[in-house]
Amino acid sequence: MNGNKKRRRLVTAAWIAGGLVALVLFARFALVKPYEIPSNSMEPTLIPGDRVLVNKFSYRLWAPNRGDVVVFQYPKDPDRVFIKRVIGLEGEKVEIKDSKVLINGQPMNEPYLKEGLFPPFPAQVIPQGQILVLGDNRNKSKDSRDWGLLPKQYLLGKAFYIYWPGSRRQLIQ
Repeated sequence: MNGNKKRRRLVTAAWIAGGLVALVLFARFALVKPYEIPSNSMEPTLIPGDRVLVNKFSYRLWAPNRGDVVVFQYPKDPDRVFIKRVIGLEGEKVEIKDSKVLINGQPMNEPYLKEGLFPPFPAQVIPQGQILVLGDNRNKSKDSRDWGLLPKQYLLGKAFYIYWPGSRRQLIQ
């Protein structure tokens, strides 16, 4: 092999490596962001110290779904970031009665919920552009019951994977 071919191969390899680095950096900063769980409001799904990956692009393409675990700016202080589960969607009548969430009068199946009794939440219809979010550990969570509905423009993304600690690596359900 002559010098020209070697040089071309090295240049090609450098371009490919540079492209891969650029792709990884783009994914890291534009598509996925890591967050650490600071409180027990999402137990047993997420525990303090868990580190999760969040798809930052998800809600630019589609609306949140019931059951999504979302990261968002706290509406009363946008410098703070919270993580909760989407419960009520636009246009739905939501209430909590006898420690059960009712959506349009029907009880919601919540297998992820930490057991316990929690206070009622009066029935209300979720207006356009807002969602109701609650922690899985309802007795230890400050959520839509305390500070109101979440305007969707505060959504930062959907949490989808626990990556640390290693013993807890899993997709978030």
